[in-house]
Amino acid sequence: MRKAFFFKLIRKRIAPALLAALFVLPLASCHGAKVLDEFVIPDTFDESKEYTVTFWAKNDTNKTQTKIYEKAISDFQELYPNIKVVLRLYTDYGKIYNDVITNIATRTTPNVCITYPDHIATYLSGKNVVVPLDSLFDDERYGLGGSELKFDSPKKEELVPKFLEECLFADHYYAIPYMRSTEACYVNKTFVEKLGFTLPDVLTWDFVWQVADAAAEKDGDGNYKVNSQKVMKPFIYKSTDNMMIQHAKQTDTPFSTSDGDILLFNEKTKSFLETVALHASRGSFTTFKISSYPANFLNAGQCIFAIDSTAGSTWMGSKAPLSDISADKIIDFETAVMTVPQENADEPRMISQGPSVCIFNKADPETVLASWLFAQYLLTNDVQIAYSQTEGYVPVTLKAQNSKEYQDYINHEPEEGSLYYEVKLKAVRLLIDNIDNTFVTPVFNGSASLRDASGQLIENTVKSVNRKEKVDDAYYEKLFKDVSSLYRLDSIRSASSVPSSEDARELPAASVALLCALAVIWIVLGVYSLTAYLKAKKSKK
Repeated sequence: MRKAFFFKLIRKRIAPALLAALFVLPLASCHGAKVLDEFVIPDTFDESKEYTVTFWAKNDTNKTQTKIYEKAISDFQELYPNIKVVLRLYTDYGKIYNDVITNIATRTTPNVCITYPDHIATYLSGKNVVVPLDSLFDDERYGLGGSELKFDSPKKEELVPKFLEECLFADHYYAIPYMRSTEACYVNKTFVEKLGFTLPDVLTWDFVWQVADAAAEKDGDGNYKVNSQKVMKPFIYKSTDNMMIQHAKQTDTPFSTSDGDILLFNEKTKSFLETVALHASRGSFTTFKISSYPANFLNAGQCIFAIDSTAGSTWMGSKAPLSDISADKIIDFETAVMTVPQENADEPRMISQGPSVCIFNKADPETVLASWLFAQYLLTNDVQIAYSQTEGYVPVTLKAQNSKEYQDYINHEPEEGSLYYEVKLKAVRLLIDNIDNTFVTPVFNGSASLRDASGQLIENTVKSVNRKEKVDDAYYEKLFKDVSSLYRLDSIRSASSVPSSEDARELPAASVALLCALAVIWIVLGVYSLTAYLKAKKSKK
């Protein structure tokens, strides 16, 4: 009786449930969403059909940038009235990243998104989430410079090769560059000379540490000698992840591999942290997260070396058009715009950064094509030049860079206001002159976490010094373990590589186990049914 009941339970309850699970598995692998095939360019683009393209972008509450986005959308929709572009603005790339990750689960990602390659690598952990752009680049009709386009699109060879390469990983282009910047060191040249130093042609770490230590000296009344104030932060770094990454590149310190091997935690990294700790203990170094924006201290005469993005140049200097401090706090000084400190002045290395644009896959290929048309429109001269003029960005196309309009802009005599602000123009030229000296780190699923971890090492070290904690070999050993655990770097290697089209078809281990269980159940059911059939046949005899 019990045996009969068991098989009856399997046949009527368990088997149907497992069978349903079998059909759900392909959906479960995409978190309940429809699995999409690889994108294929449609033969035709139906312009009588209405399309909606959601566009997630980032700006720093900069109304000028917002107006540029809005104008680009308006101009594009005049050319393609059947494509409605819906703009959603964010103030932080991290928030865009988090929202995309959340929406991948329900296939409610935007159509077009401004993001970073590190983030795209994570998006690619899902099957067919991001559209590979290779075929779209080369399509004669709708590709870069295509014959059917209603706007003057740059050809593929008119994109800056260095910037385009940054969007290539896992053997495919998964993005187009949108804008590029790098980091610059904004220097109070007046104070450097007051301290008895002369700025070299190229800043070195040794020079910066030496001057910063000198600027940390106080008089008998507790005021800093160089500015006669109670506050002085000689050297402030905005992005400590970039600080660690650039120093690693300059010194050939292992960081990571393209396969996702984490190499950051090594003796050379520890040595650099020891240097950082030494100068933090002397009061000559701090970070944005610990002290606040470098520009605020620089403009108040309370900082010598302020390192921030070239895209932040309009905030830097005594005549900066943008400022977070009151006018009466600003002092007058000469601002030099230089590359970040180098280990070898003859071989400068500086990070390339700035947003790119990716397109998300959808069930309707014509919607994807509509998304591609809008994304490509962001590469036109009108958009590229206008946006680059808002901050210290550089257009990503040679077409825009070599245009008369842009050349007139970067060679214009400095004027008051933000458009021709001298420090901004210097920052732009700094990047243009150093494009060949820029680099990017390997991109893989987890590389964004590794970037965060690299900066966390510096932040924690400086905080510990400020708290008078003991910073020794045991400290760094624990620091490495804690940061690795915090960002789950131990688990990255096994799942870090961007999946190939074949890898994307592999089921998770839990799904494989469920399928095996299903097979066993059906075998048991088959044996039971066959036995029951034979018994029934025998009883009839």
